[in-house]
Parts: sequence; structure tokens; C-alpha cells
Amino acid sequence: MAQQQVERKGKRLSRFRIITGSILMILSVVLTLSFISYLLRWKEDQSQAGAMADRTVESSNMFGKIGDWLGNLFIFESIGLAAFIIAFLTFVFGTLILKKNYFKPWKTISHSLFFIIWIPIFLGAVTGGRGVLSGVFGYQIQDYLRAYIGLVGLWLVIVAGISLYFILEFNLSPARMKARLHKMRNRADDTLQRLRPASAEDETQIDEEEAIDDEDNLQDEKPEPVKRPSPFDRKVTTAPAATDDFPEVSVSRSLEPIVTPSSAAVTDNVESKADEVALTIEKPDDESVDEADQKANDLVAKHGEYDHKLDLAEFQMPDVSLLKDYGNQEIKINQEELEENKNKIVGLLKNFNIGIAEIKATIGPTVTLYEIVPEAGIRVAQIKKLQDDIALNLSALGIRIIAPMPGKGTIGIEVPNQSPSMVSMRSVVATPKFMNSDMDLPVVFGKTISNEVFVADLAKMPHLLMAGATGQGKSVGINAILTSLLFKKHPSELKFVMVDPKKVELSLYSKIERHYLAKLPDTDDAIITDNTKVINTLNSLCIEMDNRYELLKQAFCKNIKEYNAKFRRRKLNPENGHYFMPYIVLVVDEFADLIMTAGKEVELPIARLAQLARAVGIHLIVATQRPSVNVITGMIKANFPARAAFRVIQSVDSRT
Repeated sequence: MAQQQVERKGKRLSRFRIITGSILMILSVVLTLSFISYLLRWKEDQSQAGAMADRTVESSNMFGKIGDWLGNLFIFESIGLAAFIIAFLTFVFGTLILKKNYFKPWKTISHSLFFIIWIPIFLGAVTGGRGVLSGVFGYQIQDYLRAYIGLVGLWLVIVAGISLYFILEFNLSPARMKARLHKMRNRADDTLQRLRPASAEDETQIDEEEAIDDEDNLQDEKPEPVKRPSPFDRKVTTAPAATDDFPEVSVSRSLEPIVTPSSAAVTDNVESKADEVALTIEKPDDESVDEADQKANDLVAKHGEYDHKLDLAEFQMPDVSLLKDYGNQEIKINQEELEENKNKIVGLLKNFNIGIAEIKATIGPTVTLYEIVPEAGIRVAQIKKLQDDIALNLSALGIRIIAPMPGKGTIGIEVPNQSPSMVSMRSVVATPKFMNSDMDLPVVFGKTISNEVFVADLAKMPHLLMAGATGQGKSVGINAILTSLLFKKHPSELKFVMVDPKKVELSLYSKIERHYLAKLPDTDDAIITDNTKVINTLNSLCIEMDNRYELLKQAFCKNIKEYNAKFRRRKLNPENGHYFMPYIVLVVDEFADLIMTAGKEVELPIARLAQLARAVGIHLIVATQRPSVNVITGMIKANFPARAAFRVIQSVDSRT
């Protein structure tokens, strides 16, 4: 019933958004067309602006008297041409209500407010307040400034305003301007170098190259064979008689063969000339390629690698003494309990004709693992189906059968201890395995059955889904994870975004708001307890994710670890927007309550973050009671390969 009421409320809100957003977008179109029509014939319609009640007066505005009234109100009596920004802002608000993120709201509003003030003053200074372009506002402001600071002072204020805008908008600085001018100068020098005429030395080299090309062409041409006259021509052909008109011609001379130089001689000639040409070898200039790396290496040699902890140099990491000490926590071995449980297990299996070849016990803090080796011919399924019978025989709340044990060739039976030992947070945090861990986000979960500290890396999970019934330890697990991260990571390396619908589970972390908690600029509380405000936070995280991916693209890095290493080696310029990226961990408690109140609008940003945010250092920890499909969709669950499973009342509650 409550779910149906929430769905009906969501549908009503959706219809209200559609209606309101559509009205605002239509109003923006009406304002724009009214302003354009008013500007075209404002002198004729100026006298009609006040005749709203007189129906005999006709208006030439596209929207009639309403259009005249709107144009006169916003353009003539207010801000002049800047009134079009009012129409644009109306359109922006309409798209925001319709949940269409075409514009960045705060950035768009701040820019629009600046130009609403600056444009009338500028147009008033240009026109001297004459006409309709600046409006009454622009005329009054420029007249006031001109009276007190003069015309030169007025223009200085206008230029200073637009200059300040561009400096803040494009992040301009003297260093960046100097680098840009140096780059433009280098380009101009390269262009002049290409356009400069060749010198005499260059022309000589070109002539020599052309000569070599001609000889190469000569070498490629084959000599044409000479046709020798046949012996029969000698017999038939006779020399003409000697006359004054014709000189005597020797036949034997005309029949001499024509000798052409051989190709070998031509080749030798070309090679001899080629040897005389000087060969100049130009090596590639590596300095231009590695100029940025060389500069970074020089900075590292001079100042050392960038230390991201300098911003909070006086911050002291928490000490283990802050955690409560529970004294000696050694595991107590109860030999009588072990023998009794062994005899019960062996006796029960013998009653079902299952023989045991070997049995051994591994004692843990809360459970004891009995590993049995069945006799030959016994199937594993025969033992596995006796789980309830073994639990009944041992008088235990519940047991777990691991059949078979991975890599051991045995069957494990976990039985709760009658007197379990407490595993305190101090006992696992103070261990060298955790303190000396080089993981990116080390998280300690407790101790294993063999009494070893179990530490996992949240960065490799990369997201964690925690599920279990009420009172089974989900909140304790979340606190253990957060405590582990606080003991290992500096505030410059890690930020938390916490969502706590219960308002009491995570409230104690509000004391570290200045160092570890991230929040939106317009919110008061760093820990989000109102589910209606979660959507903006999740969308902001998606924007942060996209911005980080853009920076990784510019830095040619695949993940946050490579990016931060490159930033520490000073190979990324902060003036280009680069910065040391801290890890961001989003903690959501009672995800089912969030879905019931905020609806499907939460699923999209959660799914995007689960799919894409791993590489840029954004990780999710989601806790719920029943991980069913209507709470956590298949798309979200598929991106949560790591799960922390707490006890549920029945097995169906842990399935989808």
C-alpha cells in the first residue's frame, strides 16, 4: 500500500514537472519573439504600451498589446538588449525542471547575471543613453558613473569588468599568457623560416642534386643498337662518279660501326661524381620531444616530488590508542567441547552408514572447522544433505557444510563455538599485516578461521554490496570499513560521501567534516539524511567522474594510480586544470529506503558510477536488507562482484 502511494506521488510530481517545464519553455519563446517584434517598431508602439485597457488601439507587435507591454517592461524600462538573457534563463529553468541537463545551472545563472549587469552599462556608454538598447537601467548607471568618475573612469570600469570575467572564466594567469605568447612567437619564427629565400649555398647544393639526377636518368637510358649494312649492299651499291657538284665519298668510312660508351663506364662516371658531393646527416632533435619531461625532471631534482600532504602538513593520523582495548583475546581451547562435537559428528554419520577415515579441527575465534575425510565409496552429496541433522545433533543454531574444501580434498563442517572470542577492531588494526599494507584502499574485515587477519583492497573490488537482516551487523561492517580507511589514508588521499537515511548510524563521522567528508557547496550537512537531496549528490558525482576522465585523457593515463604518480613527478601542470585526485568512497546505508522514497531517479547515477567510476577512483559501498530485483536491479548488481553477506531469516531473502 505504501509502495503504491509512493508511486502515485511520483507520477503526480512527474506530471507537474512536465507541465511546469513546458510552460516555462513556451514562455521563453513568447518573450523572445515579443522582444524582437518590439525592437523592430518600438517607436510606433511606445505610446501604446500604456493603453492596455483600450481595445480600439491596435498594436503591430507579434503578440499584440501583451507583447508591447512585455517589451516596454523588460527592454525600455529595464535592461535593454539584456532582456533576451531573461528569456534564455526562462528556457534554462524549463529544461532543468524537465530534468534535461543541457546546461550547467549554477554556471549558466552566474554568467547570465554578469551580462545582465554589464551589457546595459556597456550599451549605455556607447549610445550615451539614447535609444532603447541600454534601457533605463543602463542609462541611469552609466550616467551616475560618468558624473562621478568621468568618461575615462566609466570605460575603465567596463573594461575591468569584462577582463575580470575572462580571467575567471578561462583561468588566465601571467604564466599561461607568457607561455601562449612564447608558443605564438615560435610558430611565427617557423613560418618566416619557411618563407625565407634560399641562400647561395643552398642553391649550389640544389644544382649538384639536379646534376646527379640527370646522370641517373642517363644511366637508365639504354643505347640504341646500330644497324650494320649487309654484305649484299656492298656489291650492289657503287660509288658515284666524281663531279664538281658531288664530292667523293668513301664507302669504307661510312660503314664503320658507331661505338657508344658502355653502361659500366657511365656508372663509374656517376659514382665518381657522387663521391665528390658532401653528404650531410641530420639527426632528429630529441630535445623538443622530451622538453616537458626534461622540465619535469629538473623540477623534481630541484624541489623533489610533489607532496600532496603539504596542504594539511599539521594533520596527525589517528593512533591505535583511540580504539578500545579488550585485553587478552587469545582463543581458549575447550578440549571437552571438541571431543563431544567430534563424537556427535562421527556417530551421526555412522548411523547413516557413512564412514569417516580421518577428522581434524581448526579452532577460530567464533567457529570451529571440522575437516573430515570420508571412506572410499562415499559420495559428497550424502554428507551435504545431512546439514540439518548434524545441526540438530550438535544443538547448534546453525552449521555450514563446505563440500568439498577448495584445494584440500576434505569436507568442512563449521560449528559455532559455545564461548566465542571477541575480535576487536584494535586487535586487527594494530597488526603489521594491516599497518604495512601497500594496498590503495586497505579494508580489514576481521580474522579468518585460522586466526589470520583478513585484509582486502576496496580499490580492486571495486564496489561492495552488503546485505543482511536487521540487527545482523551491516552497520558494524560499514563502521569497520570506514575505520580501516581512516587509519590508513591521509585526508588529501581520500574523501567520503555518506548517505544515512536512518540519521544515527553515520552521524558520529560529522566531526571529520573539514578533512574527510565531501559535500555540495549549497548544502549544510555533509552527511546526507534527506533522501530528496541524494539525487543532486549522485548527479554531481557523475559530473566529477566525467571531469576526471577528461583529465585522464589529457594526461594519457588509464587510471587514477597512473595519473597521481605522473602528477607527483610534476609532469602535469596545475595551471591546465590538473590536480592530485583523492579517492572518493560513496557509502549508502539502507539503499531500499532510498529507492522507495527517491524512486527510479537514483538508479541511473548509481548504475553509471558502478560501471565507469572504478578507473577514476570513485568506489561504492551499498548496504541493504534484501537484495531483490525491485531494490537492486540486475545492471547494478552485475557491477558489484564483491558482496558481504550477513545472516538473513530465510534463504529466499538472499536471492533475487
